[in-house]
Amino acid sequence: MSQIEKAQAEYESFPQTVESIIIGTVSTEGIPNASYAPFVMDEAKNIYIYVSGLSTHTQNLHVNPHVSVLFIEDESKCDQIFARRRLSFDCTATLMERETEAWNQIVAEFQARFGELIAVFRSLPDFRIFRLTPSAGRFVIGFGTAYQIRGEQLDTLVHLTGKN
Repeated sequence: MSQIEKAQAEYESFPQTVESIIIGTVSTEGIPNASYAPFVMDEAKNIYIYVSGLSTHTQNLHVNPHVSVLFIEDESKCDQIFARRRLSFDCTATLMERETEAWNQIVAEFQARFGELIAVFRSLPDFRIFRLTPSAGRFVIGFGTAYQIRGEQLDTLVHLTGKN
């Protein structure tokens, strides 16, 4: 298996090695906010977060749909703190309408992954689901092994070198 094939396989499986993502949002005043949220992901690489309307990041998503997400290797599992595996995407957030077929399907995926707490969230009117649709990304495996993510389905890795 070539280096790019190994990287491709790792890229495909990496998001499922973590249960939450770091999310970066920006307010209408341009003030950045870093937070996190548990997530589920579909086959098209759309990322779904189930968040409280009271949180700063949710308020920011309502006024500015541009969001950056980061999947990052657990510190306790990495070999070198300066070279943690990480995957980032530039995304656009879309609020999902409650009680639709698509919304119910995503709620079921959250419940399967995170348990009965999701039933509580479902009963709270301020909790909402956003679909984060990636447009570009970067996957870093370690020193000298960083890839830009391209393609209509974000399925092509391009090795980054000092020349590109």
